[in-house]
Order: sequence, then structure tokens, then C-alpha cells
Amino acid sequence: MGTTLHILLHIKLAWPSSPILIMAPGEKIKAKIKKNLPVTGPQAPTIKELMRWYCLNTNTHGCRRIVVSRGRLRRLLWVLFTLTAVALIFWQCALLISSFYTVSVSIKVHFQKLDFPAVTICNINPYKYSAVRDLLADLEQETRTALKNLYGFPENKSRKRREAESWTSAWEGTQPKFLKLVPLLAFSQDETSKARDFLTGRKRKVSGSIIHKASDVMHVHESKEVVGFQLCSNDTSKCAVYTFSSGVNAIQEWYKLHYMNIMAQVPLEKKINMSYSAEELLVTCFFDGMSCDARNFTLFHHPMYGNCYTFNNRENETILSTSMGGSEYGLQVILYINEEEYNPFLVSSTGAKVIVHRQDEYPFIEDIGTEIETAMATSIGMHLTESFKLSEPYSQCTEDGSDVPISNIYNAAYSLQICLHSCFQTKMVEKCGCAQYSQPLPPAANYCNYQQHPNWMYCYYQLHQAFVREELGCQSVCREACSFKEWTLTTSLAQWPSEVSEKWLLPVLTWDQGQQIKKKLNKVLVMA
Repeated sequence: MGTTLHILLHIKLAWPSSPILIMAPGEKIKAKIKKNLPVTGPQAPTIKELMRWYCLNTNTHGCRRIVVSRGRLRRLLWVLFTLTAVALIFWQCALLISSFYTVSVSIKVHFQKLDFPAVTICNINPYKYSAVRDLLADLEQETRTALKNLYGFPENKSRKRREAESWTSAWEGTQPKFLKLVPLLAFSQDETSKARDFLTGRKRKVSGSIIHKASDVMHVHESKEVVGFQLCSNDTSKCAVYTFSSGVNAIQEWYKLHYMNIMAQVPLEKKINMSYSAEELLVTCFFDGMSCDARNFTLFHHPMYGNCYTFNNRENETILSTSMGGSEYGLQVILYINEEEYNPFLVSSTGAKVIVHRQDEYPFIEDIGTEIETAMATSIGMHLTESFKLSEPYSQCTEDGSDVPISNIYNAAYSLQICLHSCFQTKMVEKCGCAQYSQPLPPAANYCNYQQHPNWMYCYYQLHQAFVREELGCQSVCREACSFKEWTLTTSLAQWPSEVSEKWLLPVLTWDQGQQIKKKLNKVLVMA
């Protein structure tokens, strides 16, 4: 019994010592310091002893090496190393604090003359109808025949310039070639294996895959009947049918294919003569309050827009500049569009296209051109943004395109757009054996036409589909330019001429031009 009490008493005595076993690390260090280094009394350590104790117990290796190293030279070296490290630490801390609190702002406001950009103007209708009517007579007659068979359209003979009696009789009795080469078809949603032929009005079997031209980019509501055309390879073993959500789009696309084939065989000099001259297009011109005329514009022939004219092109003279904003100090022109000479199947609107660009930049009228309405005063404001990027290794941009494995077929400075178009045209020549009509010709290449390249339409559409799906590799090879200028345009419209000024303005313009100009044919472009 006594032994048991002794054991219990032993346990109770051991219990108070348990807090020392679970003492925090900080408390242990304090207890150790108080035990070994009494702060007061005769046994209190000196400063030298405190420093030695710190050096022996610190995690800073340099301080420890100063104490334990033997020899003055070694100690001196460790002192220098340690002080240098401490100095670097303080220096870096000072830099961080300085960069955090120091804010430097430098503002420079200055005014200078800016180079006025090049402005290219095109009539939406590329060639005067009276000049190309003989070339397109068969194509237009077949187009009207297809419209009559499908929609029941009567022949339009109300306009004098489109009187077809002179050549309709000659066309009758001949075999249609365009509708046989590329048949226009009407498909039913319920039965896609058969289609109604525009030429005969009868149903026929259709082979090949059906590709809806709008399905790749947007969803189009289903209709009972869709219109398209069939393209086949040389041996007719591979065919594809391209359908459209509207008969208007299908007929215009079909007409455009044959139109490009015909115009690709016309010499450039003849096409320039068939299009509008600068004197015919430009009625009045003012720049910075001073008069200008056709001599200040440079001819630029575009395959799909005919004769275009560029103002402030460095080929004519030095680049013009301006220091004032506003329409009064910009370019002001009045254009004569001549709607009577429009091709009804090639273009469905009237007006002009304008593009603002650098002097060394190719004007992509078909991609980024701004359309100008007729009988309206259009004011165009321009905002210039100039961007610079660092090249590799900071970005994948290119300085001048010399490191891009695509030949620049345009006589202009490198841009991403030029690279993509050049890549597609190069692939077109490689795969199809000829070049697409709307783009410049690569060296030793010819434009596509039926006689020399009967397979070009099918090949072109297949290649274009692959380009859109990024299967040709053009999008991965072409890179953005490191420096480029971008013009942001804002437009505003006003009716022109007003009713009160019409009575004197139109007769004066008519007298200046020396020809009869009606109000509906007057077009105005006011560019600031």
C-alpha cells in the first residue's frame, strides 16, 4: 500500500515539468540565453563575448567563418565578403524602395505637319457597259434566259442602252456555252440528289458533294429551294455543288466566275481604255483650300474595279502634308459615277469606293474599301494609329517580310494581308496551273481561262475552301509586321445637293463638264 502511494506521488511530481517539454522554440531560445548569458551582475558578458556568441550561433555563414577561421588573412577575407554581401543587400533594398515610390512623368506637347495619306478612289462599276457589251453579250443573254426559266422574268427592253435586238437574233439558234459549262441548278431540301436545271427547266440527277457557301461562317435558315451551280474536274470524276441561301447570290457568283474568265483574256491596255478616265470620274477637286485636277491623281488599275485613281501618290510629286484638321483642309472631290454605264449583273449598287492608305501600301479596295453613297455629301474623318512591336524573341513579327518564306507578288511594302494573298496566289499557280484573276500575277504565270485551264473553277473553289479552313499553311507562315500605320475612318452623311442650291449648282457643273448631267447621277465625296 505504501509502495502504491509512492508511485502516485511520483507521478504528481512529474506533472508540473510537462510545460518544458512542449515549450515553443522561441521560449527555449530565451531560456537558453538567460541561462548562458546573464544580462546583469558580475557575470554579464562583454560586447566582444556577445558578438562572438552571435557569430557562433547565427545562420549567417560569413559571420561564423570570421570567428572560427584561423589566421588574420582568412578572417579579413571573410570580413570583406560579409560586408560586401551586406552592402549589396542594402543597395538592392534601396533600389526597390526608390523604384516603388519614384514616379517620373514626361509630357511633351508639340504640333507638326503630318503627311497626308494616299487616297484611292474607284467607281464600283469597273468598266463602261457600252465598251464591254460585245464581250459579255452571250453571258448576259444566258443569264437572262436562266432568270426567265427559273423565276419567269420577262426580257427587259425599257432602257435604250440595253436594247438586245441587235444581238439577240444572232444568239438564237446557238448552243449556250456558259450554262453547259457551269450549270445553274435549283435544289429541293427534300431531294438533294436531283435538281432543276436553269437552262432546260427540267430535273436532272446531280452527283458530287453539296457545299453551302454560307454554312462555314454562319447559320442560314432552311428554305424549300436553294440555288447553286455544279463544278467538276477535267475528267468529271470529282464534282462539287455550291449552293447559296439566295438566288441573287448564286446568280451573281456564277456570273462573276464567267466574267473573270472573259476579262482575263483581254489585254491590260484595252481594259484601261474600257474603264473610266480621270477626267470622266473627277468633276471638281480641292485640297487644303487649293484647286486640284486629274493631273494630281495616279492611275491604278484593279482587276475587279477597273481604273482607280490615287491622290497624293509619291510617284507624281512630293508627299503633301497638312497641319490643320477639318474638311476644309482635307481633300474634297465631286465624282461623276455615270449610272447609265453600269453592268446590272456584276454590281447591284451605285457609288464609289474609297480607301486611305500609306504611299507604299497596296490599296486592297475589295477588302477594306469604304463605299460612298450617291447624291450624298460624305465626310470622312481619319484617325492615325502608328504601332511598333519588338521583334524576336519578344514577338513573332517581321521587320520587312524578308524572313517570311512567301514571295511578295505585290509592288508594295510587306503586310500580313499581302502575305496571305501572295501565299494563296502562289498555291493557286502550284495546284491549278494558273493565277486567280483578282490578284497580281506571279512571275511566269498566266491568268486562268477555260481554253487553257478548263479545270480552274473547280480547283479554285476547292483551294479556297482549304484556305478558309487554314489547311494551306498560309496563316501559320505569314506574320504581322513589326511596325504599321492604321487609319480609322468615321463617316457622316448629308443630302447633296440641297433643294435650294440644286437649281444653280447642277447647271454650273453641267457647263463645267460640257455634258448633260442629271441630279441622280451626281456623286460627292468630301474627305477631311
